[in-house]
Amino acid sequence: MFTALRRYQESLVAFIVVLLCIFGVISLQVPQLNQLTTREPLTEKDLIRETKAEKVRLNLLRKIPSFGFDNLIANWVFLNFLQYFGDDEVRPQTGYSLSPEYFEIILERDPRFLQAYLFLSSSTSLYAGMPERAIALMNRNLKLLSPTVPQKSYYIWRYKGIDELLFLGDSTAAQQSFTTAAQWASVYADEESKQVAAISQKTAEFLSRNPKSKSAQVGAWTMVLSNPVDAATRDLAIRRIQALGGEVSISPEKVVQVKPPKED
Repeated sequence: MFTALRRYQESLVAFIVVLLCIFGVISLQVPQLNQLTTREPLTEKDLIRETKAEKVRLNLLRKIPSFGFDNLIANWVFLNFLQYFGDDEVRPQTGYSLSPEYFEIILERDPRFLQAYLFLSSSTSLYAGMPERAIALMNRNLKLLSPTVPQKSYYIWRYKGIDELLFLGDSTAAQQSFTTAAQWASVYADEESKQVAAISQKTAEFLSRNPKSKSAQVGAWTMVLSNPVDAATRDLAIRRIQALGGEVSISPEKVVQVKPPKED
């Protein structure tokens, strides 16, 4: 009984330490939270300072000890990401370059966090224009998963396949990802999983017959340009479109027009 009590006390102390670490990190953000509350107009210098401060805070969160409460930290950082991602007033001015920094923490703490992979794909590949970073994170964590851990983990292979096809043009890797998605989905007997297995298999077969589609890739990068992105991401998207044979023109009003490649 005394052993059980001692373990309970140790767990309680560890939990309190984790909370104190998190609250310590939160305190670094109080000035920024006050600014968000008042919503006073922020200068470019203010936004740059806030972005740097947030990056420092995320670096601290990567290093704090978990004491067995990894899921707690992962969930808390995910909530922070949702606040960051959904800030429609600031993101158009700063872009989404910190998105992968959140998921480095979230997925390192909880690689089974299925919902996080969807946001990783959309925020990092589409909005931040960093598909290589998103795919690398998925590759690293897929080694720790199985068809049933977490439930319906085949979706992660689909997210990866879409990013590989649309953003990298790596049809070979995409074909393998969709094939694996079909295999993992076939483990389940529900209708949703059966449909995913069938669609994934058909996509893999399509890629085996038509490995590359420049128009599809240009369309994906055009979607990146249509979202609020920073200068570096914007330049990357334009370079990718031009490399694929597309043409990009920007009007004096900063309106971007894209012409697809003449040959697919």
